[in-house]
Amino acid sequence: MCYNEVKEIELPKIKDLRGNLTFLEQNHHIPFKIKRVYWIYDVPGGEDRGGHAYKNTSEFIIPLSGGFTVETSRGEKNKNYILSQTNKGLFIPPMTWRKFSNFISNSVCLVISDTDFNDCQYIRDFMQYIRIYNTL
Repeated sequence: MCYNEVKEIELPKIKDLRGNLTFLEQNHHIPFKIKRVYWIYDVPGGEDRGGHAYKNTSEFIIPLSGGFTVETSRGEKNKNYILSQTNKGLFIPPMTWRKFSNFISNSVCLVISDTDFNDCQYIRDFMQYIRIYNTL
């Protein structure tokens, strides 16, 4: 399974009177091998996170608590996704500009990545991103 576009993915949800359980497996629910996991939390009201693209990194983003908006751009194609269900996530392929905004209080954003951290992977200037994207 390989995706070239931003895609919402619903994860399994096992319902139980004691509470729900959701899980994911690499190369099954998400289309890559997991190399890095990080989470974003305690975001002050009105603040944004992200605002960059990765050259060769795919990510899967899950709202573990609360909710937030993920603003994406694939070249000139823009779309916003509101993530607030803990059993649904968003796949972000390489060369996708993404920004997180509109965090609800006490939100936790889990990000699963297919690469180790490498600052050289980042494109932090949107106009530079557009120039690079248009050469693909």
